[in-house]
Amino acid sequence: MSWPKWLKPDPYALILLSVVITASILPCRGNIAIGFEWLTKVAIFLLFFLHGTKLSREALLGGIGAWRLHSLVLMSTFVLFPALGLLVSMLPSSMVSPTVKMGFLFLTILPSTVQSSIAFTSMARGNVAAAVCTASLSNMLGVFITPLLAGLLMRSELQSGGGDLLEVMQSIILTLLAPFLIGHFSRPLIGRWIDRNKAILSKLDRGAILLVVYTAFSAAVVDGIWQRVSGLDIATILLLSALVLSVVLFLTRKTAQVAGLAKTDEITLVMCGSKKSLASGVPMAAALFAPAQVGVIILPLMIFHQMQLIVCAIIARNYGDRTETVEDAEMLSEAGR
Repeated sequence: MSWPKWLKPDPYALILLSVVITASILPCRGNIAIGFEWLTKVAIFLLFFLHGTKLSREALLGGIGAWRLHSLVLMSTFVLFPALGLLVSMLPSSMVSPTVKMGFLFLTILPSTVQSSIAFTSMARGNVAAAVCTASLSNMLGVFITPLLAGLLMRSELQSGGGDLLEVMQSIILTLLAPFLIGHFSRPLIGRWIDRNKAILSKLDRGAILLVVYTAFSAAVVDGIWQRVSGLDIATILLLSALVLSVVLFLTRKTAQVAGLAKTDEITLVMCGSKKSLASGVPMAAALFAPAQVGVIILPLMIFHQMQLIVCAIIARNYGDRTETVEDAEMLSEAGR
C-alpha cells in the first residue's frame, strides 16, 4: 500500500536531510569554508530581498479587517510559543541538554510560515484571505520581533558569537532588515516580474536555504556537533516538538471557541498560529549566531518543520471533511471576492 499523502515526508525535508548528511561526511574547511561563508551572506541578502518583494500590500489589506484574528495569531506566534520555549529552557540540564534548549528557544521566537499556512487553511476550507494577510504580517513583523526576542532571551548566545549586543543588532539591521525593506519598496518596479516568475524564484529561495544549511552544518561538524548532540538529544527534540505543537494546537482551537470565532476563522488561527518558518529561521540563525553554533541551533527547527507539516495536514483534512454550514458558505464566499 502506498502512504496517504499527508503521511509522506516532505521532499524538501528529505533534501535538507541529505544536505546535513553531506555536510557531516564532507564538511567544507579552511579557505573553502570562508568562501562558503561569503556565499551564505549573499544568499541571506537575496532571501530577505525576495521576502520583501513577495510581500504584497494588497494581500495585507485584503484581510486586514479581521483584526481580532490577526491579534490572536500574532499572540500565538510571538507570545505563546516563546513562553513555551522559556519553560523548556528552565528544565534541568539532566533532562534536556543546554544545546537542545538553546535550539528550541530559537525555534519558538520565529515567525509563522506563509506558503504552508495558506495551503493548509485552503485545504481545511478556512478564511484564506485572512490567512494570506496574517501569515504575511507575521513574516514582516518577524524581521523586527525575532531579533529583538533573541536579544532579550538569548543574549549570552548572541554575545558568544562575537561582539556585544549593539553590534549584533546593527548586523541584523544590515543583513536582514535592509534587504527586506529594499525588496519591499522595489515591488512597484519589479513586482509583476516577481509574480510571473514565482516558480523559479521559489527554487532559488530554497536553493539559498540549502546553501546556508550546508555551510552551517559544515562549521558545526568541524566544531564537533555530533560529539555534542546524541541520539538521546534527537529523541528529546522529537518529544518536545510533539508536546509543544500539541499544546499550541489545543490552545489555539480553544481560544477560537472562547472568542466566538467563526469556524473558518478558527481554522485560520489554528493553521497560522501553530507554524514556525524554516525559510526565515535558517537565514536568521546564520545572521544572529556564530557559524559553529548555527547547525546546532537550527536542528530543532528542521525536525519541528517536518512534524508540523504532517500533523497540520491531518488536521486540515479533518476540517475539510466537515459538513459545510451556512456560516461557512458565507465566509468562504466573502473570502473569494
